[in-house]
Amino acid sequence: MKQLSVILLVLLLSTGVVMAQESDAAKVERGSKTAKGGFQNENEIRDKFNNWKTDTDARAWLEAMNHQLTEINSVSASKPHGEKADVEVTVKTKSGERVERISIKLVSSTNGFNQIDKRWLKTYATMWKMPPDVVDALKLFAGETPPRESSRDNRRMYLDELDENAQQAVLDFFKKNKDEIVSDLLTGDGPHAANWMMVTYKATDKPKWVIRSSEDAVKFYRDGPVELTKAGNLKIGRITMQRKGGDNGRETAKMLQFKINPVQLFDAKSSD
Repeated sequence: MKQLSVILLVLLLSTGVVMAQESDAAKVERGSKTAKGGFQNENEIRDKFNNWKTDTDARAWLEAMNHQLTEINSVSASKPHGEKADVEVTVKTKSGERVERISIKLVSSTNGFNQIDKRWLKTYATMWKMPPDVVDALKLFAGETPPRESSRDNRRMYLDELDENAQQAVLDFFKKNKDEIVSDLLTGDGPHAANWMMVTYKATDKPKWVIRSSEDAVKFYRDGPVELTKAGNLKIGRITMQRKGGDNGRETAKMLQFKINPVQLFDAKSSD
């Protein structure tokens, strides 16, 4: 009887482990499908631009970027690797050549959130010249430094669990550098910085799209206060900063990520 109980206990424990592994695998698979969907969308948009003479969507996109179709001689689109711009479109006209660099977001829900940037804290600290007290606070937030006190998560501390001085240091820094930070997150910098942002909404039979200049997108997403959220993350206008998490507990879970709701861009006004 005792032997039977031991066997049953082992079976139950092994079943739990298998279920947990299957659950983790399912999460990874969902993430993979989401990523592949995004890449397919970028390829599709690139191909549509390359077929601009007959593709009605591409012609509408070119007009949205202030090109007169009758003036265009040729259009060539490509996908740069690892840049903020997902698709680069070279438009040759009678008056010269212009390169449009487009950051693309694919969404299938009005309430979905999309990652716009993800890096290690030390990279952001260098980019934005963070003072030491802000870096220390964000190390606790990301879990690079173990919690100093009791926390809702024994791996890290939420911003609302930090002492008042640390919270204020974080808020003051992001308020002071808000414009630069939002611009870097949405458009990047250097030769492949995006000068347009495009959102495609594919939850219906007839996909919707919107294109806004990077200037208008930055103005829209930076609108709003810099404040702590109820969940203990940071809100920078319409952008949320949080610990990446997930990744089956790997070190990469400690990275910082910034997210937006891309569908909100449909509400952004154009300055044209």
